[in-house]
Amino acid sequence: MIGIPLGLLAANATEWIVHKYVLHGLGQKKGTFWSFHWHEHHRNARKNDQVDPDYKEPLLTKWNGQSKEALALVGSALAMAPLFPIAPFFTATAFYCAINYYRKHKRAHLDPEWAREHLPWHYDHHMGPNQHANWCVTKPWFDHIMGTREPFVGTEAEQRANEKKSARKAAAAVTPSVQLAAEAL
Repeated sequence: MIGIPLGLLAANATEWIVHKYVLHGLGQKKGTFWSFHWHEHHRNARKNDQVDPDYKEPLLTKWNGQSKEALALVGSALAMAPLFPIAPFFTATAFYCAINYYRKHKRAHLDPEWAREHLPWHYDHHMGPNQHANWCVTKPWFDHIMGTREPFVGTEAEQRANEKKSARKAAAAVTPSVQLAAEAL
């Protein structure tokens, strides 16, 4: 039974390590398999207020960030499978964590309000000023342990960012009507 808490800790540590060193480390280099994360997923989330349209597609119909993420999760779970005979609880927990990661990550990028409330550390990762912090998705444990948790939700920084966003939207809404009035003259 000790395999369950060990599996939960190992999965959270893996989230942190893979996100920081693979998805952001290797992922910032265009042309690598992992570049989808930084160059597509982060761009989509920033552009669409946390929503990533890749997650609106059925999983196996298109080769995109969602399908690459799912492939990596299945691959990592399969790599753990040989441990099942000697560590069944640990291995089953790792399988659960892979499924839970996919489910929560997908929902976080389809329902920003849910993400802001239930996974604020992941919302902070995408919408906060520092996209190179808050590496965990399911639980912020290793961000706290490693000192990389930087809160954004509910802070003055978020309030200022929202005010700027509102001002940009208001200016964009005014611009077309100003152009129409100018054209009418």
